[in-house]
Amino acid sequence: MERFKKGAQKPSLVVLAAGMGSRYGSLKQMDGVGPHREAIIDYSIYDAIRAGFGKVVFVIRHSFEQEFREVFNEERFGGKIDVEFVFQELDYLPEGFTLPEGREKPWGTNHAVLMAKSVIDGPFAVINADDFYGKEAYETIAAYLSSGLQPGAYCMVGYLLKNTLSDYGTVSRGECAVDSEDNLVSMVERTAIERKGDHVYYTDAAGDHEIDENTPVSMNLFGFMPDYFEKSEALFVDFLRDPANQTNKKSEYYIPLAVNNLIRSGAARMKVLTSPAQWFGVTYKEDRPFVVEKIRSLIEAGVYPENLWNLD
Repeated sequence: MERFKKGAQKPSLVVLAAGMGSRYGSLKQMDGVGPHREAIIDYSIYDAIRAGFGKVVFVIRHSFEQEFREVFNEERFGGKIDVEFVFQELDYLPEGFTLPEGREKPWGTNHAVLMAKSVIDGPFAVINADDFYGKEAYETIAAYLSSGLQPGAYCMVGYLLKNTLSDYGTVSRGECAVDSEDNLVSMVERTAIERKGDHVYYTDAAGDHEIDENTPVSMNLFGFMPDYFEKSEALFVDFLRDPANQTNKKSEYYIPLAVNNLIRSGAARMKVLTSPAQWFGVTYKEDRPFVVEKIRSLIEAGVYPENLWNLD
């Protein structure tokens, strides 16, 4: 069966890899979890290639550029996908803005997405470098992005909250509300989520709040049309102009913040796609043995080859 609409442009994959993983304690995006030291990124790119993606764009920082380029290049991937590198730095801001004095925290996930604007002119998906989304998720989102969408028609792959928690600390997730046609109504970034006994809670300035473990959440697996760059950049300008964000040196411009604004204004809609894929990730070092075991079981089940890049 033909996967893509005839003549459709192959989607690109934007990999958010600028974070150094302060909680994990190392450049976790490059940590080997496969039998031949493959990183989670390797499995993501492998899945993207067989789902039909034509380009991968790594959003990184200049401080580890050489190290990253030496590992994740077109030769490593057998020349089966084009590779681009773009950079997220604190002072990479829209024209007319300068870095506020004392600002040290990165501007957030949607700022990272904007860094790819110069190298993408078609539909694209966004992922975190340290999250394993599963091959079915890439197939689902690639097919949707290649179905002849119009500007403002976006998508995401949703996961159940209970399947995305870590046993070793808190996590942040985008809590999703969906209408009867599986369109996103709203997405709220919840931070400091963890299981306490038989219940799951998130923490904010008002304290702890219980949240249903079956709540659909975003794991930053989004699909966009290229008009998203212009629309979300305009919203970033509004964000930077907000006096509250000028004084708060830790405020971040998350993807959910931009998406919510576009949905509320009617400028976009986002379909929440479902997939049988299983998500897992390395938020903390203690998560690593579980990830290694899960990948080993997928290899034994025939989902991946033992040597991932032996593509002959």
